[in-house]
Parts: sequence; structure tokens; C-alpha cells
Amino acid sequence: MSAETIYQAIYVQGRGELRRELARCLRTGRAVRKPQRRGDARRPRFFDDALLISQRPAEAEDRAVPGHWEGDLVIGKNNGSAIGTLVERSTRYVMLVHLPDGYKAEQARDGLIAIIKTLPLHLRRSLIWDEGAEMAKHADIKLATDMAIYFCDPASPWQRGSNENTNGLLRQYFPKGTDLTQHSKKDLLAVAAELNGRPRKTLGWATPAERLNELLLPASDIAVATTH
Repeated sequence: MSAETIYQAIYVQGRGELRRELARCLRTGRAVRKPQRRGDARRPRFFDDALLISQRPAEAEDRAVPGHWEGDLVIGKNNGSAIGTLVERSTRYVMLVHLPDGYKAEQARDGLIAIIKTLPLHLRRSLIWDEGAEMAKHADIKLATDMAIYFCDPASPWQRGSNENTNGLLRQYFPKGTDLTQHSKKDLLAVAAELNGRPRKTLGWATPAERLNELLLPASDIAVATTH
């Protein structure tokens, strides 16, 4: 049985106090399903030099090669604040972008460049993002980081599945309807460290931090570590 079938049963069949109690048990806390706009009702924001997900190299799809990332924003109260989120596809490692002055294109550009530059070049293969206005300066980000940037198809959040799942987890730390500027850069580092320290079944119960650290070790160090 799929997750969607379970959700539909909860939303459609629940009534009165039962419905309210069921909604409280859901991680999103929503009492109704959020309607999705049809993909063909939207137009892409970028037409000239933007790369689409269909142009992304095949190596990114199966998660075998590290260095491919998914990104998005977690939005605060009245769309007045945001936190940038990056998730590496093969390790599920999370990085959070501090945006204390807003999330317009220039601010998002500067925040992303700063955090991407902390990564070694072999972990800067690609980034996929929605066609949000905050990415209008994507060409600047690519030039500064030497990282290819691709955009999802309209109304297709599942193309950033790891990031969508992570953003859901982040709402436990940054609830909807709150001012996200109250969280310092230190706060974001602490939240990211907690998520990166969780063992994941999909990683064979290793943590994202452990898997990323393996990628950062020189090959000689890895060989030594595996013999002990």
C-alpha cells in the first residue's frame, strides 16, 4: 500500500474529532491535502542559459557518483525569511545556508557560493533546484563554484526527492509560520549536525556524516582504515 493511499484514507474518511486527532499525528499537521497546480499551467522562469534536469548526466540519477546535490528553500512566516537547504544525493549529507538578510537572487547567490566553496572540487558536480526567483543569478553561482546547475520540471518536487524529505524533517526544527531570521548560523550548523548524525537504513545504518567523511579521506587513508 502506497503512502498516498494511506493519506487519502485519513483525509477522506476522517470526520469530526477523529479527523482532528489524525491530523495532529501527521508530521505536516495539515488537515487537508495541499492541491498541486498542474505542470502545464506553469511556465519556466529561465529561458536562455538554464539547464533542465533532462540534461543532467546519467551518473547523478543512480546516486553511485558523489557530488550531485539537491537544493531548495525552507520559507518562514509571511514569506519574509528563508533558510537554504542542500542535500548530497549519494550520502544524504545536509548543509544549511544562512540567509539572515533575505532570499532574493543576490542574497541566495552569495549564500550558496559561500557554502559550496567549502566543498572540495570533486564534490561539486551538480546542483538541482526549482525554478524559483531566488535562482535568477544561477549563472553567477556556476561561474564562482564551477558547479553545474540544473532546474526541475515545473511542479515536479519528486525530482528533488531527498531534498523534499529533508525539508520535511527540518520543519520539526523550523516550524511553519515562524520567523527564520531568529536562527543564527551556529543554530543551523547544530541542526545540520544532528541530521547528519542520524543512522540511515538506506546507507546501511551508517550516518551521512560518516559517508561524507569517507569521501573526504585521501585514498591511502581509506585503505588503511579498511584493514583495521
